[in-house]
Amino acid sequence: MDLADLVLKKDEERRIRAGHLWVFSNEIDTARTGLQAFEPGQPVRIVAHSGKFLGSGYVNPHSLIAARILSRDPEHPPGESLLVHRLKVALSLRERFYERPFYRLAFGESDGLPGLIVDRYGDCLVAQITTAGMEALREPVVAALQRVVRPRAILLRNDQPVRGLEHLERYVEPIGEMPETLEVPEGPGVFRISPHHGQKTGWFYDQADNRARLAPYVRGRSVLDLFSYVGAWGLGAALSGAASVTCVDSSGPALELLLENARRNRQAPEVLEGDAFEVLKALRADQRRFDVVIADPPAFVQRKKDFRRGAEAYRRLNRMALQVTAPDGFLISGSCSYHMPGDAFLQGMQAGARHVDRMLQLLECRGQSLDHPVHPAIPETAYLKMFYVRVLRP
Repeated sequence: MDLADLVLKKDEERRIRAGHLWVFSNEIDTARTGLQAFEPGQPVRIVAHSGKFLGSGYVNPHSLIAARILSRDPEHPPGESLLVHRLKVALSLRERFYERPFYRLAFGESDGLPGLIVDRYGDCLVAQITTAGMEALREPVVAALQRVVRPRAILLRNDQPVRGLEHLERYVEPIGEMPETLEVPEGPGVFRISPHHGQKTGWFYDQADNRARLAPYVRGRSVLDLFSYVGAWGLGAALSGAASVTCVDSSGPALELLLENARRNRQAPEVLEGDAFEVLKALRADQRRFDVVIADPPAFVQRKKDFRRGAEAYRRLNRMALQVTAPDGFLISGSCSYHMPGDAFLQGMQAGARHVDRMLQLLECRGQSLDHPVHPAIPETAYLKMFYVRVLRP
């Protein structure tokens, strides 16, 4: 395959040599390789100012991240063969740690597949393509997935807003006969999800390892699960021996699935539909207290410029959660926002505790599950922070 060269400015290759996979538009020598000469998603050779080969990947002249590296071997350019190799390497990690085929199979840059997310649900796959370069490789991606995993069906959930940053249309397309609902076993439970209409790909595998730590916190205790979605945390707590569980979410369809999952797992949680902040206000007014409060909200800080507003939202959420946490109870709270640093989040928790006259003991700091490996050179791949704290009177 003959690829056009994308030439970097002098001394701009250091970060790439250190292992990063992104090339920003201001790092490109546009005098030698004008970005506008490239088509979105076009495969390219990325070379240093001296002409030395750095890697091959794809380019998008419309994006701040103008290029992403797929291979550092000049003999293995982007294509089906490389994708098959990457997926086999990714699969070998998951098969080592997971007894059942339910996990994130491909985690973008961390698996050498920038722009591709694949979640596995037994013999079905749900994939998200987020970049123009991976969209241009769509057919090889599907072919590689079929060769490596041999799924019954693949659902392309390419409806996420991030595609707009790459000037891509949004769509959902099944390949094969994808069921309307899928079942996910986790711990002693089995959960039904909607791959076509649920959040992300339908399930949040990144929190599975954190949910597995629930039992010692919730056994015999009352639990409040905020942002409960289809019940992974709340029903997981019930199955781990919680005395009672209250689930809160603003989505009616999500709560319908939660109630179905509760019946399937022979549980009977209290279910409250509404905005978590408003529900917390009402619970406090009713003087209700819970031994354990779990807060797993959506990303409040999606971009760096949103930090101040998002950090305040996290502080407010934790403060209100602490107001309904019983003395000597536990608050399990976190952020899936990369732009919300863990230390700043924890400082916000502490500020909320002082505001409501509580003392915290930090017991655990946890991140994402093993099927979401972190790329050491790309801090953006380490996005999830979960804090398990004990709540005491001062």
